[in-house]
Amino acid sequence: MRFTARVGAVAALVTLVTAGCGASKDTAPPATDATGGKLMVFAAASLKKSFTDIGEQFKTENPGSDVEFTFAGSSDLVTQLTQGAPGDVFASADTNNMDKAAKANLLAGSPVYFASNTLTIVVSPGNPKKIESFRDLTRPGLAVVTCAPQVPCGSATQKVEKASGVQLDPVSEESQVTDVLTKVTTGQADAGLVYVTDAQGAGDKVTAVAFPESADAVNVYPIATLKQSKNPSLATKFVDLVTGEAGAKVLTSAGFAKP
Repeated sequence: MRFTARVGAVAALVTLVTAGCGASKDTAPPATDATGGKLMVFAAASLKKSFTDIGEQFKTENPGSDVEFTFAGSSDLVTQLTQGAPGDVFASADTNNMDKAAKANLLAGSPVYFASNTLTIVVSPGNPKKIESFRDLTRPGLAVVTCAPQVPCGSATQKVEKASGVQLDPVSEESQVTDVLTKVTTGQADAGLVYVTDAQGAGDKVTAVAFPESADAVNVYPIATLKQSKNPSLATKFVDLVTGEAGAKVLTSAGFAKP
């Protein structure tokens, strides 16, 4: 009788332990990427200031998260992504390069337009060369810098040339718009074609000269999550912030227009 009782007690104990282990496994919280994690955002060079500010706001609203940016010409970013660079979000300065990303099957969904930008001429403070029009950029002896044709700001420049019938002869064509701005602010060029936002961000380092032909080449900015993202929920949150009211406020203050 004592042996039988002991066997029954042991069996009952084994049953309780087994049930306890099963309950622990079943009630374990599911893995999620919605809270915390690191995002890799590839964004056009002209977005550097705005996206850096938005990134700080994003980290505040999503404790435990971090955002790392790669800023460059949109065409260079697409090249990096198609060659396997890891990323979660891509923001382009034009639709052409976003279309390239879509054709390469890089996007997780449809892009969303969130801003637009327009070209302007930047010159040294006070405009010592007295440049007043797009045609003035063709003056003999004037060192003009533009973006390369494959870069959105370079493509926009070509559209202005075609619409106006004015052909420029730049001393250099840069791979990103920030490099054009640097050439002017450092005195390596007399004038350059950049976005309105770049001129505004440079403050008193340059003088901006608006020209009506720029209306023929307005660039619209799209953003999308990437299919390879390891944190898709967080990536979607970042896109929502950029395209929402808070993001629009930051972008507008930087000089961007609505898409």
